[in-house]
Parts: sequence; C-alpha cells; structure tokens
Amino acid sequence: MEERITKGMARNIYLGGSLFAILVFAGLTFDTVQQVPKLSNAHNITTSVAHGKHLWEVNNCVGCHTIMGEGAYYAPELGNVFDRRGASHEATFKAYLQGWMAAQPLNEPHRRKMPQFNLSEQDVNDLADFLIWTSKIDDNEWPPNIEG
Repeated sequence: MEERITKGMARNIYLGGSLFAILVFAGLTFDTVQQVPKLSNAHNITTSVAHGKHLWEVNNCVGCHTIMGEGAYYAPELGNVFDRRGASHEATFKAYLQGWMAAQPLNEPHRRKMPQFNLSEQDVNDLADFLIWTSKIDDNEWPPNIEG
C-alpha cells in the first residue's frame, strides 16, 4: 500500500514547523535579552566613556579597527588593547595611549599609517576610558588570541 502526503498534511507540517521555529526563536531572543544586563557592563558607563565612544564614532575609528570583531579588519582589534598594552593597569594604558596618539603618523616603511587626529589630552583619556570599559565586557573570550 502506497501512502502519499496530502495537501492538508503538508500544510500541517509547514504550519507546525513554522510555529516551532518561531517559538524557539522567541525563546532564544527572550533569553538573550535577559542576559544582556549582566554581560554588557552598562552600569559602568560614565560621561568619560560616553565621550570616548563619541570620539570613536566621529573619527571613524571603526573604519580601520574592530571592537569585539565589529568593524574593519585593516588595523588591530581594540577590544582587548587595554589588556595587551596596559597590562590591565589604567594609568599605564592611559600613558601608553597618550604617547601612541601623539606619535602618529609613524614614518616607518612597510607599516600602515594611522592619521594624526590632534586630540586633546582629555580626549585621549576619554578614548582610553572607552577602550578600558570595552575590555571589561564579557565577550566570550573574543578575540581568540591576545594580539587580536
């Protein structure tokens, strides 16, 4: 005896599968929204961090760099630059960033050139605060290696 799928059966399989997928998607979305507050580090956003983020945006840093994998892959990942260059010590990192930004562009052959943005000392400190804040977000061990 040969069994065939009728139109009604096909419709029920389609609707049942669609409903199942929608429920799974809604459940995962709800779970993600519940996890964001404890993973995002949002409670540590200060005026300095917000201004650093603003500087990041208006100077189009994302046009060359990435943070947590988002952005261009032309220049290094900066989501963990605080750990790499500041050894997780804020004063050391801020001093490093002040020197690095002041030295741009480096005139070394075979090296990509970062432009001189002529940021004030306070602007660089705010940018450093933004990068420090970013490094403290639970990013599930991204990037996979310390150099990004």
